[in-house]
Amino acid sequence: MDWAFVNRTWEKWASNTVGSDGHPLKAALLINYDPTGPSRLLSTIAEEEGIEADPIEVSQFVNFVKRCNYQSESFFINSNQYIVTSIHESWFCGRCMDTSNPAGEGAIVFKTPSFLFVALYEGSIGAASRAMAAADRFAWQLERRNL
Repeated sequence: MDWAFVNRTWEKWASNTVGSDGHPLKAALLINYDPTGPSRLLSTIAEEEGIEADPIEVSQFVNFVKRCNYQSESFFINSNQYIVTSIHESWFCGRCMDTSNPAGEGAIVFKTPSFLFVALYEGSIGAASRAMAAADRFAWQLERRNL
């Protein structure tokens, strides 16, 4: 694992992508993830920006991903409940069910060989498109190194 590359790439990407004023994402979370590893190895929070993730909630989220019951279950991030709206080969999207934001909130989750990458955004279709482009840029950099 090239931690220097991951950290450097995250810092550069997050500083230009995550925040409140004019950035496409409100928060992002990078979780160590090895679906083939023994269950005694816990997933840990590798990086976070704009969010203070609860390790117990992250563990429950990782279990949700491992179960792959995307169409019949919901998941929680930062105490918000999300329902999966679209599923693809290496990523899925969800919409927040309990938001106070009138435009709504969403989550994009990428699965790479070594990480789960969660991108959170506020808004509807236009915001989702910008968030997806921003999240895809980071995920592509990880996948190109097979991370």
